[in-house]
Amino acid sequence: MPPPSRDSSGVRVFPPGIYAGVFLAAYLVHRLWPVRLWRDLPFAVRLLSYTLLGAAVLLVGTAALLFRRAGTTPNPTRPTTALVVRGPYRVTRNPMYLGLASLYLGVALLVNSVWPCVAFPVAILLIDRFVIAREELYLEQKFGDAYRAYRGQVRRWL
Repeated sequence: MPPPSRDSSGVRVFPPGIYAGVFLAAYLVHRLWPVRLWRDLPFAVRLLSYTLLGAAVLLVGTAALLFRRAGTTPNPTRPTTALVVRGPYRVTRNPMYLGLASLYLGVALLVNSVWPCVAFPVAILLIDRFVIAREELYLEQKFGDAYRAYRGQVRRWL
């Protein structure tokens, strides 16, 4: 992976697009070869789905709000101007990606298809390799010891 250039993380694809692209590809497979998780979606699974969707809204919304308050952008394809370490960032370095993963899983369960669930690790791998790894290199170069200390205290995912 090339180092970030100038004031950029080197992330080329907006991360929600990765999750959406993987999900849509898996759902297209479902349309061609439908394999359901359950014959009828159980109430407990529906409840879990809505809980995951709520967690997604809470995580992504809170994280984006904290970025805006810090005067920086949540878009990793644009320059970062501040290191945000409050709110959900005290528990995970990537609450937005965790929230998007929660959204993905919540919708995957609601559509009751095995294929989005099978493809989920692909989405996580792509985010981890092509987004988070580049962001972390960029943040370490930009914020130095402050980012290294933060990284040493807070886990990448959970």
